[in-house]
Amino acid sequence: MKKILILLAVLIQTFALAAGGTAEAADDGTILIGVSKLLSHAALDSVEEGMQEYLATTDINVRYDFQNANGDISTASSIAQQFKSEGADIVLGIGTASAQALANVFTDIPVLFAAVTDPQDAGLVADNNAPDPESNVCGVSDMNPVEAQIKLLIDITGAKTIGNVYSSGEQNGIVLMEQAKAACEKLGVEFVEVAVTNSSEVMMATQSIIDRVDAVYIATDNNVISALSAIADVCDSAGKALFAADPSGVDGLPFLISWGFNYHSIGVEVGKLIERIVNGENPGSLGTVFLTDPADFELWYNLDTAKKLGIEIPQEQIDSAKVIIENGVKTVR
Repeated sequence: MKKILILLAVLIQTFALAAGGTAEAADDGTILIGVSKLLSHAALDSVEEGMQEYLATTDINVRYDFQNANGDISTASSIAQQFKSEGADIVLGIGTASAQALANVFTDIPVLFAAVTDPQDAGLVADNNAPDPESNVCGVSDMNPVEAQIKLLIDITGAKTIGNVYSSGEQNGIVLMEQAKAACEKLGVEFVEVAVTNSSEVMMATQSIIDRVDAVYIATDNNVISALSAIADVCDSAGKALFAADPSGVDGLPFLISWGFNYHSIGVEVGKLIERIVNGENPGSLGTVFLTDPADFELWYNLDTAKKLGIEIPQEQIDSAKVIIENGVKTVR
């Protein structure tokens, strides 16, 4: 009789896994969520916080295993294996490389991604715009309006040459660099890019191009954005405007413009996906979520930097901003 019950349990589990991945609670009803973060910086940390805050409002019993790959892809792969050994019920990859590592290991439980610019290009989903019921992967993209961001930078500064630092080892970074390059070509300005392999190279890379550009555009490239303070210092010393596509990391820095996602909102959307999965929905059927609500974006202007650079920001732009820095005072609207 005992053997029959064991066999029945195995068959039930096998059937569930074949349906695209399900979240199985422990005997006490607790769901173990393994969270693998490519590295620690303000944006990715905000994703974690948003997810936790949202799930705390639900009746789901959750415990977390938070792991940080510190920018190392092999470490991200090791973390995925660790989650497998622990028997995680749901796994979340924050950042492209971490999400890819999890998707390579898990086919039988839900895999979520967050802060991945192009999930289709990264091989996480078959189609960004079409759910796949056979898949166990879903998540939230941080696809930014790159062309609109660069156009704003040009309109405000009059820049004729835009510099960009990107991570050559991160698919997210390559995609964003290519989008920025295409945008500059379309808008009729020169684009100067320089690649790095890790965050320790960012300052030197920025210094290598700063005399050849009028302004610097930094996308949501994880290795690069984690060293944003170094980029800001180089730009400030050279008297060049800095645009950062991630507002979460610019506080206290001499940037000029920052316009992008509030990454806390991405974390909240991840929490909503987890709730839906725990309540029985198939991960693949949820597909890729793109945030389009203007409330999920923030526009920041640093008027102190503008004054130093001799740039006048139109009043209508100032009026539309979420955050203004002036005379060292941060005003949030």
